Amino acid sequence: MTLVDARNRPLRDLRISVTDRCNFRCTYCMPREHFGPQHSFLPRDELLTYEEMTFVTASLLPLGLEKIRLTGGEPLLRKNITTLIGQLRELDPTLDIALTTNGALLFQHAASLKKAGLNRVTVSIDALDEGTFQSLADTTSHTPELILKGIEKAIEVGLGVKVNTVVKKGVNDEEILPLAEKFESIGVPLRFIEFMDVGNTNAWQMEDVMSGANIRELLAQRFGTLTPVQGQQASEVAKRYSTSEGYEFGFIESVTSPFCGDCTRARLSANGQIYTCLFATKGHDIKSILRMGGSTQEIGNAIASIWTTRNDRYSEERGAQRRSDTKVEMSFIGG
Repeated sequence: MTLVDARNRPLRDLRISVTDRCNFRCTYCMPREHFGPQHSFLPRDELLTYEEMTFVTASLLPLGLEKIRLTGGEPLLRKNITTLIGQLRELDPTLDIALTTNGALLFQHAASLKKAGLNRVTVSIDALDEGTFQSLADTTSHTPELILKGIEKAIEVGLGVKVNTVVKKGVNDEEILPLAEKFESIGVPLRFIEFMDVGNTNAWQMEDVMSGANIRELLAQRFGTLTPVQGQQASEVAKRYSTSEGYEFGFIESVTSPFCGDCTRARLSANGQIYTCLFATKGHDIKSILRMGGSTQEIGNAIASIWTTRNDRYSEERGAQRRSDTKVEMSFIGG
């Protein structure tokens, strides 16, 4: 059975936030002035258990689910994350299971993640210059070298690896070429993400956005002509471009070139809410059904009723209207 929404978009991908906590305070995601010592994170008993996350996944497999991405906050902060990966892997040996991480804990966990059944990791790193990196991540405890060690370890143990970089004009745009040269040299795909107006706390302004087109112009000065690469699936979020040597850069252009029309992603928050858009203003409670003993069919039916009425296309409407309602924070439902 293929489940489609009001715009005929199937549900193929589920992003599971396993925690709302993070060991970074990135200025575009969890700025310290809003997520400081006084911020109240979810108490343990409000978090979904790994068994509950697996149960939701099992309920969606008959409806066409193909991919799982574990997010946070920082998912490697959740204790025994490999237990969840193992449970998900037992559901279906062909299920694509990925994890997004800031990389600070990747070196010590990479081998166990691979052994548990993880297919691939996406690592976020926004600068190689230590000062710029630590300023953006608002940390003095971690360095770019630590993240690079984690990436090298992930490659060594056989995980697929991609790297994401959020570009904020005037802040880390000078890091574009150093990052590109570094990851081109080791053959790790690098994707540049336009600074987005996710949540309510990152002080987003259009003038801070460096467009994907402008980033490509800069890269072309160093790598030569970049040739568009045909996507394998319509739901791919990154536009891919290849150098003459065959290395591919990706560009996630939610601001200047929205891809809402092909979005196949639902998001499950750590406290059991289903969100149908990264820019959603409200979620739909699934945890209550789980904890009242609902079956996989009942969970599947509940999510199906949410998905079939889904009509989200925030990025396409961004320039046409101003919403006064409060969006969910990215740290709560993952990127």
